[in-house]
Amino acid sequence: MTKQRRSFSAEFKREAAALVLKQEYSYIEASRSLGIGESALRRWVSQVQQERNGVTPQSKALTPEQ
Repeated sequence: MTKQRRSFSAEFKREAAALVLKQEYSYIEASRSLGIGESALRRWVSQVQQERNGVTPQSKALTPEQ
């Protein structure tokens, strides 16, 4: 049986990244509380940080300014 790939909105990804960046949750705490993988959360946080520093994302932008 194949597993369906979940998709998340840009808003959800920004809010998840905000738990780590603004509310100082650990990656493990935030990922467990949201029911997502830690590696996905790390990618989202990294992407938000890069976008805030003016780096154009290679995937869909998470921040409105991009």
